[in-house]
Amino acid sequence: MKDKILPDDINFKTLDELKYQANKIIEKLESEKNLEELTEDYKRLIKLNNIIEKKFQITSRQISNEAKEKIKKIVNKNVKKIK
Repeated sequence: MKDKILPDDINFKTLDELKYQANKIIEKLESEKNLEELTEDYKRLIKLNNIIEKKFQITSRQISNEAKEKIKKIVNKNVKKIK
């Protein structure tokens, strides 16, 4: 039972856009008194959270790799200067 809760373009949204959507759902969940009607919203929030987490991990890895490359370049320049 795989129902489409999120649109296909959700993977192309920025972290800020995803965070905004998640906050809107949270506000709706907090303000609603009849929680039985909000099952789909809750499922959407869970999926958004998973996507945000994956995007964050990817971005974190990219930043880490870029930092490592910059450090290698600096170290190589310093080694050349010493020799």
